[in-house]
Amino acid sequence: MRMTAAEVASCTGGAVVGPDTVADGVWTDSRTITPGQAFVALVTENDGHEYVGDAFAKGAPFAIVERGRAVVGGTCVEVDDTAAALTEVGRMCAARLRATAAGRVVAVTGSAGKTSTKNLIHAVLLARYPSAHKAPGSFNNDYGVPMTLAGAPDGCEAIVLEYGMRWEGEIARLCGVARPDIAVVTIVGDAHSERVGGIEAVARIKSEIVSSLAADGTAVLNADDPRVAAMASLAPGRVITYGTSENAEVHMAVVDTDDRGRVTARFARGDAYVSTELEHPGEHMAMNAAAAVAVGVAAGVPFADAVDALHRADHAPMRMEWSTAPDGTRVLDDSYNANSSSMEAALRTLASAPAAHRFAVLGAIAEVSDPGSVHARVASLASDLGIVLVPLETDLYGPPGLTLEGALAAVGPRGADTVVLVKGSRAAHAERAVWGLLDPRGS
Repeated sequence: MRMTAAEVASCTGGAVVGPDTVADGVWTDSRTITPGQAFVALVTENDGHEYVGDAFAKGAPFAIVERGRAVVGGTCVEVDDTAAALTEVGRMCAARLRATAAGRVVAVTGSAGKTSTKNLIHAVLLARYPSAHKAPGSFNNDYGVPMTLAGAPDGCEAIVLEYGMRWEGEIARLCGVARPDIAVVTIVGDAHSERVGGIEAVARIKSEIVSSLAADGTAVLNADDPRVAAMASLAPGRVITYGTSENAEVHMAVVDTDDRGRVTARFARGDAYVSTELEHPGEHMAMNAAAAVAVGVAAGVPFADAVDALHRADHAPMRMEWSTAPDGTRVLDDSYNANSSSMEAALRTLASAPAAHRFAVLGAIAEVSDPGSVHARVASLASDLGIVLVPLETDLYGPPGLTLEGALAAVGPRGADTVVLVKGSRAAHAERAVWGLLDPRGS
């Protein structure tokens, strides 16, 4: 979104040092900034002011810096606090979007499935709104949401934001930057339950996105999750439910599953129904697709067009990605993150893949309020499904945890009759096992 240094100074209470100039969006990482993006010098574990010169060298038209820290050789906007200024830039961009994306500011939250659901929603919105924009990657926090808003094209007709949660009030704060017209809640799981005081606290915090809606807003809720469905009572306006429940307004049923876990799903609304094969493995991905269709309904996308658009969604990396190792072993990479719900879904997808041998290399599930019980349930399910659980650097699943090298050896060279799931919370860095399986020479 085009903005001048003077406009940024006006919305942040800052002052321009140097000639006024124009940027197209903002960015906080000098390593990946692209020409035309303004640089925001955040002070976190690193001091972004040390990289302002690098950002200018890569084509940043101006930088947002703390007062007294302007850099010679480029235009700077001096502010009291660069993080607070980034928030204000996000608010400015959100206000502009009200003129072009009225009724189509979508925000997604939930304990699992946010990024995949966001990508599916974006594909559906593109069926009617060619300038629809989405959050890159998992830009779902105080920095990522404003950058997403600022990155929207001028004249953007629809935008899909992702709202994450680590602390109470975080979602409400993000809604204060950009209040959604359409709020989506995927599931309530145990992710971060240790941090906030249990799963009911997670549900309460996730519901902040529904409470934020205006009277003309729409809540899109998972009818299969009782905690999510209960949020309908908090919605001041329209509610659209989705899921396999018979009372879901957008109903989804799995018709078939192929040997890679990809499903053919039937979507129905009223008397209309359409079936399609989804590119993303797992029945839980079909649920995410149902959420996207429901958003399409809320945003005015014809039902059949919404379903047809699902196969054009981007696939988020490290989320239910199949690869083949040099020895023929098939690897299902779902290593980006984990909670008990997504772990169960991934195990069931692995179990549906035809193979003589099934392994799951699993890192720990972090920040859950009852880790012993959660990991025991996962271990029990793996056993029931005939999957050999290989614990990666954690004893929580029962057997002693293995080093990365030990985990790779436990799977061993197998061949085309073997499938391996790799999954764990971010802190586990389970993707290392994927790299080791796909490139044994580098492990």
